Formats: sequence, C-alpha cells, structure tokens
Amino acid sequence: MVETVTPRTLIADDQTDVLEALRLLLRREGHEIETAVSPAGVLDAIRSRDFDLLLLDLNYARDTTSGMEGLELIEKLHGMDEQLPIVVMTAWGSTMLAVEAMRRGACDYIEKPWDNSQLLAKLAKSATGKGGLHASARELAEARSMQQELLQREIPAFEGLEVGVEWRPAGVVSGDSYDVAQFADGSGAVLISDAVGKGVPAALLASSVQATVRALSSEKRRPGSVVEDANAFACGRLEHGRFVSLVYLHVDAQGKRVRFCNAGHPAPLVIRKDGSVQRLEEGGPVLGEFPGRRFADGEVELGEGDWVVAYTDGVSESRSANGDEFGELGILRLAEQRGSMSAQEFSRRLVEEARQHAGGRLRDDATAVVLKIRGE
Repeated sequence: MVETVTPRTLIADDQTDVLEALRLLLRREGHEIETAVSPAGVLDAIRSRDFDLLLLDLNYARDTTSGMEGLELIEKLHGMDEQLPIVVMTAWGSTMLAVEAMRRGACDYIEKPWDNSQLLAKLAKSATGKGGLHASARELAEARSMQQELLQREIPAFEGLEVGVEWRPAGVVSGDSYDVAQFADGSGAVLISDAVGKGVPAALLASSVQATVRALSSEKRRPGSVVEDANAFACGRLEHGRFVSLVYLHVDAQGKRVRFCNAGHPAPLVIRKDGSVQRLEEGGPVLGEFPGRRFADGEVELGEGDWVVAYTDGVSESRSANGDEFGELGILRLAEQRGSMSAQEFSRRLVEEARQHAGGRLRDDATAVVLKIRGE
C-alpha cells in the first residue's frame, strides 16, 4: 500500500482573492494549507511550525513593484531553514526579478496570472525536495567525491601567469564550478560558474555546463561564441527556471591579454598594480533561459603585477549578523594586502574572509579563481 503524503504548504500574498484561489486549488490536490498576508506573518509561521513548501509573493505593501521586500524575506527564510522549498510568484514578464529570487534561495517561480496545471506541476516537483526524495548519505558522499574528481585536477602551468582556485561548498555538494584548460598555443580557458538551486540537482547542472564548455573551447573560438553554444545546449535541455551564470576567460598570458564573456555572473575584478579596478561585465544573460541570444566579447590588456579576481556570489553576498554584505569592498580590502601573496593564497584567504564575515559559516557555495600576471 502506498502512503499518501500530505504536503504542509504556506501561501503568502497580501491579496485575499489570490489567497482564496490558491487555497481552493491546492486543497483539491491534498495540500494542508496555511496562509500569511505579510512578511512578518510568514516569519511567524515558519518559526512556529515546519512546512514542506512555501508559495511566496514578492510584492507587499511597502513596495508593490520592485519585489525587494520579497527578496529580503527569502534571504531571512533561507537563513532559518535552508531546506525549505520556496516557489515565488511574480508578475508576468518580471523574469529578471525571478532570476534574482532564485539566486537568493528560491527553487522555482510562477508568473501571475498562472496556469493551474503548470503551477501544480512545479509545486509537486518542489515539495519533494524536503521529503523522501533526499539522497542517502552514501549517495551524497559519492556525489561529492565525483564532483571533487572533476574539479580538483592539477591546474596547468602557464608561462607568466599564476592561477589560484578555492572551491568551498556550503553543503555536501556544490552548485559552483570552475575549470582551467590549456591550449596547444600556450593560452588557456578559465571558467567559473554558479548553477541555480542547491544540493545534487545544482551540482549536476554545474558539472554538465562545465563539461559542455570544455568540449566547446578552443584557442580559435571567441568567448562569446563558446557561451552562445553552451546557452543553446542549456536551453534545449533544461526546464524553465533552471539556469547557470558563468564567466568564460580566454587568457593569453604571453600576450598579456584576456578576452572574456560574462553570462549574468558577478563581474570579475581586474586589480591593477597601481590599485585601479576594472570590472569584466560584457557578455549577456544567464544560460538556460533565453534561447537564441547573442553574447558579446570583452577584452582587457594586462601588465606585470595585475590580478584578475573571479568569484561566485557566495563570496560577495556573504552577510554579517547585522546584514552587511562582504561585497566588492571586502575583496578590495584583501587586495590592498596582497603584496607578494601567491594567487593560490589570495583565493584561499578570500573565501575564508568571506566565511569569517558571515560568522564562520557560509550559507552559499563560495568559489574564487584568481589570476596573477608575473614579470618576465
């Protein structure tokens, strides 16, 4: 006999007609429903009992259009219960707001007005994340071991260039990924990426994109072309709402030049010997959401003593107890101390200082890839 699982679902929206429509729909599907009409009500409900799923509107009375109140609430909730699946609701066409919500911890999103069958399918998929479909401890250990084998290969040696990498999952496995490859002409490709979500699904997505980009890379291809093909792969195979941000760098250490493409990722920082800073922003949106998009190339010249610091948002968005982000300022404070520090030491200290800033515990996967241009 198969046991029937009754999901305990919290619906949060400040519009009573929306709450009633969702309550009726989900009760017919066997959900046990509670509702909240404000961020404070959501927090009180989560503190008082466990839920299998939260369906959360992003806009409330304080600001009815930007969604900032809902985004701030997601971060608070993620800190209270990292395993709670959060599906956000947003107005039709607010895709970038939904993307930001998923960066902060939501697992999926629904556009208003919604389609009932699509909404139910997404909620059914999300509700399993906290229950019986968790991987066993052994499976998770195997997944972590396989991910480490893919990532922790020996970093190639480049003439005139140091490469340092620090990869630190917040949990057992990571949605962050990186790769460093060397081409026949001595140049190389460097990748850093961050897949939406947590746990094994995010780790699988990150590894898939990493392998795809490596297969597409060559010294003859422009970065934007590599990323366009990787986006076509992702859009053709991923469900709506699954996406990856990444930066792809083609590094010519001998020619002191980096060509790059940034796909919706925090901009790497070029920190010059004289202390000036340049952000590597050219590219396009995240991969997996926008089929057929063109991606631009950027290019930057480097000199002896210059550094390139690439990182995931688990570094920059780590928060102190009073809510202050580590941010670019934290990265630049460390850069002021770099002196004769190696690229590997810089990457290690960067992730560690982000962890310490967050009270000794990372709430998101954190990765840093650091390039240091050496003299002749």
